[in-house]
Amino acid sequence: MKKNCTVIWGMLLIVVVFLTACAKKADSAAVSVSEAPIHIEPETEPIVIEPETEVETEAVPQVYEPWERLEADGMVRSYLTGEMVPAAQGNRRPLAIMMSNDKAALPQYGINRAGIIYEAPVEGDMNRYMAIIEDYDDLDRIGSVRSCRTYYTYFAREFDAIYAHFGQSTFAKPYLKNVDNINGVEGIGDTAYYRAKDRKRPHNAYASFDGIQRAIEKLGYSQDYAADYRGHYYFADKNSPVDLEGEGILEASKVTPGYSLNHPWFEYHKEDGLYYRYQYGAEHRGNEGQVAVKNILIQCCSAGYYATTDYRNINVHEDQWGGFFITNGKAVNISWKKDGEFGVTHYYTADGQEIVLNPGKTWVCIVPTSDAGRIVIE
Repeated sequence: MKKNCTVIWGMLLIVVVFLTACAKKADSAAVSVSEAPIHIEPETEPIVIEPETEVETEAVPQVYEPWERLEADGMVRSYLTGEMVPAAQGNRRPLAIMMSNDKAALPQYGINRAGIIYEAPVEGDMNRYMAIIEDYDDLDRIGSVRSCRTYYTYFAREFDAIYAHFGQSTFAKPYLKNVDNINGVEGIGDTAYYRAKDRKRPHNAYASFDGIQRAIEKLGYSQDYAADYRGHYYFADKNSPVDLEGEGILEASKVTPGYSLNHPWFEYHKEDGLYYRYQYGAEHRGNEGQVAVKNILIQCCSAGYYATTDYRNINVHEDQWGGFFITNGKAVNISWKKDGEFGVTHYYTADGQEIVLNPGKTWVCIVPTSDAGRIVIE
């Protein structure tokens, strides 16, 4: 009888252990993935080696370095847009040309062809554009062309561009020696520019491809990129676009940089992934339609005035506030740093990573830090 009891108690013990293990397994299966993870000490739980399974990893977008220049079938990757363009255009230094934004000068001719557009305040509440264009071979009217300000000479140098302007401020004149430039009010201005009859001065000065080419030849400027030029931006592969995600990312269906005269804004169109520009209460149209871009950079710069004048003195060399990078309906805060006096400007996210643009056109808004509070991203 004693032996039988021992057997029975042994069997009961096995059943209890089995039921306890099942209960533990059931409790473990009931834990939600949203609950805090449970730390299990290794000495209280045996290590179970699970069979190997294929782990799905997130694809890393392919990035084209600024210096990657692979020519194929007569096409080469543009330094301005990251897109494939005819090699004759992509290997030729671009034209960086000043454009008016006064109502009396609208529409701007050739602005739809620009791969990069800089917008910055000049004097008063006025803004002025510098359009950087490589695709202008068939254009017989570009502009209207306006005068230079100091900081635009630095922007032109960043892209190794030939800088076209119709005059300059007194404060900008010494800086023109730092960039290959075509001045409309002296030297061979009549070669590159002409006055149109359908606009009044000062909004009727225009350039043409043929005129610019004649001026470049007379001035002896090379149209080849400098041997040490390595490009400006990083671009994503078009099949692996940049989609901003994670902490600190803002929705950016509408972007208002805060300029007070023309009150411009950009609206994101999801169907084609572009930001369409508006100003003066309506569509911003060039002579070839409404202006639209893939990327927007807002670069905030400290700014003052020259002496007692209305001329802006904008510091494009030292970041004190940062800015924003906007693409594909999202925005992120950035910092920026210029690579020496005549080097390119690099833009970084909070984790120190240099931003990667999506292939396409880019609009750069230079905003004085005093006006940064007017920037609205929604």
